[in-house]
Amino acid sequence: MLITHAKGDGKEDISDEELDDLFRTTHQCRIPEMPPMLKDAYANAGTVWRGTDAIKDYVATAPNEEAARMPSTLIMRGEFDFVSEECIEAWKSVFNTKFLRYKTMKGCSHHGLFEDGVTYGEIIDSFCAEYD
Repeated sequence: MLITHAKGDGKEDISDEELDDLFRTTHQCRIPEMPPMLKDAYANAGTVWRGTDAIKDYVATAPNEEAARMPSTLIMRGEFDFVSEECIEAWKSVFNTKFLRYKTMKGCSHHGLFEDGVTYGEIIDSFCAEYD
């Protein structure tokens, strides 16, 4: 199947494979070649929680009032992540903790660790130092 995609000043037809690669390099992992470790992880992923169909009807709900408090929690996403800000906003209400930190890695997609390991590490280090 070909899809017409605006590119530059004109439009051109792109294949499913090209569209998949465009999605990957925009929202999943913004480096030209997917790191071997990540490629291997996707190749060996399970089948139950795989793809958007597995979660399309899932709605997270807050635990009941008697539930034990969760530990300090960090929600981290990339600026171009397929996990949108709207998703994160909806999730915030289901975390049963008083200590919730939310960070967006600028210029990154879903796998910010591979795209900007230094910033990723600094965010984790800061979180652990603050809440540990």
